[in-house]
Amino acid sequence: MTTGRTGSGRTVIVGGGPAAHRLVDALVSRGGGDRSIVVLAEEPYLPYDRVQLSKRLADGSVDLTLEPASHWEDAAVELRVGETATAIDRAARTVSTSTGAVLAYDELVLATGSSAPVPDIPGAGASRVYRTIDDVDALVAEIADLRRVLGRPPRVAVAGGGLLGLEAAGGAAALGAEAVIIHSGGWLMSAQLDEGAGQALGRLISARGIDLHLGTRPREIHLDGEGRPTAVRCTDGRTIPADVVVFAIGIRARDELARQAGLATAERGGIVVDEACRTSDPAIWAIGEVAAIDGRTVGLVAPANAMAETVADRLLGGDATFTTVDDATKLKLSGVDVASFGDAFAREPGALEIVYADPARGLYQKLVVSDDAKTLLGGVFVGDASPYAGLRPLLGRALDAEPAAYLSAAGAEPPTGGALPDDALVCSCNNVTSGSVRAAVEEGCHDLGELKACTRAGTQCGSCVPLVKKILEAELTRSGATVSHALCEHFELSRQELFESIRVLGLTSWDETVTRLGSGRGCDICKPVVGSILASQHSQYPLDGGRGQLQDTNDRALANMQKDGTYSVVPRIPGGEITPQKLAVIAQVATDFGLYTKITGGQRIDMFGARLEQLPEIWRILVDAGFESGQAYGKALRNVKSCVGSTWCRYGVQDSVRMAVDLELRYRGLRAPHKFKFGVSGCARECAEARGKDVGVIATDKGWNLYVGGNGGFQPAHAQLLASDLDDETLIRYIDRYLMYYIRTADRLQRTARWMEELDGGVDHVREVVVEDSLGLGAELEAAMAVHVDTYEDEWAATLRDPERLRRFRSFVNAPATPDPSIARVEERGQLRPATAEEKAAGAVLVAGPTIPVRSGAATEGGTPWTHVR
Repeated sequence: MTTGRTGSGRTVIVGGGPAAHRLVDALVSRGGGDRSIVVLAEEPYLPYDRVQLSKRLADGSVDLTLEPASHWEDAAVELRVGETATAIDRAARTVSTSTGAVLAYDELVLATGSSAPVPDIPGAGASRVYRTIDDVDALVAEIADLRRVLGRPPRVAVAGGGLLGLEAAGGAAALGAEAVIIHSGGWLMSAQLDEGAGQALGRLISARGIDLHLGTRPREIHLDGEGRPTAVRCTDGRTIPADVVVFAIGIRARDELARQAGLATAERGGIVVDEACRTSDPAIWAIGEVAAIDGRTVGLVAPANAMAETVADRLLGGDATFTTVDDATKLKLSGVDVASFGDAFAREPGALEIVYADPARGLYQKLVVSDDAKTLLGGVFVGDASPYAGLRPLLGRALDAEPAAYLSAAGAEPPTGGALPDDALVCSCNNVTSGSVRAAVEEGCHDLGELKACTRAGTQCGSCVPLVKKILEAELTRSGATVSHALCEHFELSRQELFESIRVLGLTSWDETVTRLGSGRGCDICKPVVGSILASQHSQYPLDGGRGQLQDTNDRALANMQKDGTYSVVPRIPGGEITPQKLAVIAQVATDFGLYTKITGGQRIDMFGARLEQLPEIWRILVDAGFESGQAYGKALRNVKSCVGSTWCRYGVQDSVRMAVDLELRYRGLRAPHKFKFGVSGCARECAEARGKDVGVIATDKGWNLYVGGNGGFQPAHAQLLASDLDDETLIRYIDRYLMYYIRTADRLQRTARWMEELDGGVDHVREVVVEDSLGLGAELEAAMAVHVDTYEDEWAATLRDPERLRRFRSFVNAPATPDPSIARVEERGQLRPATAEEKAAGAVLVAGPTIPVRSGAATEGGTPWTHVR
């Protein structure tokens, strides 16, 4: 018999999960020598992708079979589904199975994975787990049956606030159940996220109608006379009604076969393996969740795949080793963006944390860097994980710019310079480097689908697909080849083509769009793009009709998340013109709700520190006073800045205030690929800094000069002159055309300056289209803008009129409309809690109501001292 160094003999693999699939694929794709392979799969399915179980929960028809599946047809491979290994005879080198078969082996690989543990508490036998296809299908069936029998949404209690628990609760809620999460930690995903990120995630999950019970765990499941759950009693004494109880509290290594065979196992479970993934028996290997590396098991795809590749190499005579565990994670829950990688808890000595946080709104971004702020050590993203794919390959490397430049939540535009080095890991699930992707492009993989098939990059969790697409386009451009402008793998059309197709077909929803023009369920690239396009073409409430799932975190709250976990309130002040009466309303709101006020660079008044549940009450006062939303949260017109112009200034030659007000009221709420700003100056002295804006208007003694394509950010650009000495009517007509042409033809998240730079002909081309109407589109572009102007409706006014829309702004499902005034509270880590007796005695309390963040020390509100506890 061999020891696995000759590439021949018989290999028996116990387990039919992702790790076993990868091992078989690796052996077959490398020739496999003269080896025969037998796979014992306990479940009655081809190996499937457990990472995507949430898709199965949402749609029972989804096929999760892992690709490639062709190797199961290979003559050297025998897959025995529904057959379990029952015993190992190490001396005889045989495996006995549930069918009575006895299989001889030369090499045995244990890929038995893990099980979902259930605590030994009263009533636990009536609970469910979330681990397999059968678990998911049974849960879906039970929710449907209970809904029919009970005549109401069934109550589903999920124990566990980790990845699987969140997916289970989110899926149950999507199926119409009333879901709650019971989690022993103080915040969700406490093993992967720090407290700030966990609080932000909690806000996002609560906003989906899922109630959270943190810092406790189930002690008993109450059952009715027929043995069905009725409630969960927790360790803190609370009782939570429940018709279904699901445990998703971690994993337990399936090491029972190894224990029975006398193999060495770790103290906390799992089969002890060395750097070659070999067990204490030289003829037996272990990979995946059952393998214990340095005494611990890891329930993630990337290390399981890496172990499988290591064993495949060893079985074929190589000397590969498994040395590291990549514990990066990304949450697979529709509408919730979460990612964590590297030293997320900043445990490295001297590590610095760069944080942008608004837990109240569900947004948190953190980078961990070395003490000189140059080397990337890790990161955490909640609410907006768009920087994750590009940053993860840079782990352990020097950043090209200041760390804050990579935080999109703070309005940053990540630097575009500097290609990834060839050894940078692009896809950790499949251990694919940027050099491998480039090599595949050079060898002819010029389509994203082909490239994924060639390299495996992006074929598992999918989080690296945007980065793979960027590398593909860069390599094709460099080589002079034709570059595909497909938006993503779900839409073969570019954004421009998609915009036109939606317009021509008259599509009004995501479902219509993906059915007619795309495929699949969409991703983080195409969903926001479709949401923006639909908003640009139809002045509809952005969160109705399923459009809420397409929006980013700011749009979903109709407010801008801030660093301290609260929201900003920004009423529109057209042209910066405001009456004393309206100023008094803003002052009263800021006083009543304890908000910090700031005059912005765009001549608006920001009010900071509002909690999510306070937003409707604040906006009701503002709307009643005649204010509208300033759309500070959307990819839309932010403001029109103006000087006082000829009304007051002795140098002014035109009424810049009137023009600014007219322009702001005309283009308010207009959604675009990126936010944009205007400036109107009453003379050439340029006090409104119009040439730094996307659209700049400067007065002359003959009319107005129109400048376009200016913006700030990390790549500032001056606007360029488009036309001179225009009358009011012509000026507005040209701006209509310019904005609609930009909205129709720009790429996703592309500012006007970058858009014009990439146009063939630049500003000259724009002048031909807008001023000379070279494409014959002038009337059409103007008509499209007229539709927006005629149908615009203030989003906050619309929200306040609809009780269902207002439900989005409750911090918790069972939150009262107003706090109990009899309870004194203090704010701690961004949350209100009842004050202790000592705090009450000291007088350092805030009676339930509005709070304001303070930098340090104490503050007063209405003469009552209070403190910001941290």
